Amino acid sequence: MENWKKVSCNKIIIGLNVLVFLLVEFTGLSQDTEHMLNWGAAYAPYISNGEYYRLVTCMFLHFGMEHLANNMLLLYVIGEPLERAVGRWRYLMIYFVGGIGGNILSWILEKENPMPPVSAGASGAVFAAVGGIIGVLVKNRGKAEGFTLRQMIIMAALSLYFGFASQGVDNAAHVGGLILGFITALVCSRRKQDSE
Repeated sequence: MENWKKVSCNKIIIGLNVLVFLLVEFTGLSQDTEHMLNWGAAYAPYISNGEYYRLVTCMFLHFGMEHLANNMLLLYVIGEPLERAVGRWRYLMIYFVGGIGGNILSWILEKENPMPPVSAGASGAVFAAVGGIIGVLVKNRGKAEGFTLRQMIIMAALSLYFGFASQGVDNAAHVGGLILGFITALVCSRRKQDSE
């Protein structure tokens, strides 16, 4: 039990994403749109009809191994130090407020689209973790484990740029996640000297 308590929430989230991906692949194909919809991918008309759970379930679904690997690698690199900086519960708050909030923004923008896309992925929540690190850096005057404010701003800007330059990317979820992660971290995290 004590060993379980030492496992980071970030690692548990990564494990859940991998487990869900394997279950999706075992029961069909993760790149089959209809199959992903059955598993809870986001689709604006369904959400508007009351299937709000898709705003959460889509965060644990990925279209193919590359999609999963990219998100989980970035989440591991960013999420671990963020969780150490703010603690388990604040980390979960940043992750889910940013991830769900980004999906809500995406849904609002896609509601009137005559051909709305089916979307899935943890990237809105991953961007929330990026925003969270930036928030911690701002609150601690540029001090956070292994990161500088300049590095993180450049990384966020490049990630957003490549998203907007690519097709089939839910940029609204990325932007919403980044902003909400940043705000949540500013509100809920403590300054380093306050937590010591």
